[in-house]
Amino acid sequence: MKQKNNILQSSSKIQKKIVSLLGLKADETERKTTKEAIEQALKKLKLTRNKVKIEILSDGTKGLFGMHGTKLAKVRVTERK
Repeated sequence: MKQKNNILQSSSKIQKKIVSLLGLKADETERKTTKEAIEQALKKLKLTRNKVKIEILSDGTKGLFGMHGTKLAKVRVTERK
């Protein structure tokens, strides 16, 4: 599992470098829901939904009784060429 996380982190770093080299805008955002995360990233980047690529990195989940184990949704929003 640890090895998989290291590979995913390396992949994310490579994607960020490529986006940066191409001069595109990108953002990774975490919120309670994927919808909120996408809206926040679009607002931050000042772009509309049809001008970006959206990747859902993880879905948000509620914990036990909505308290323990809550996991935020995480998305990566990247400007299209």
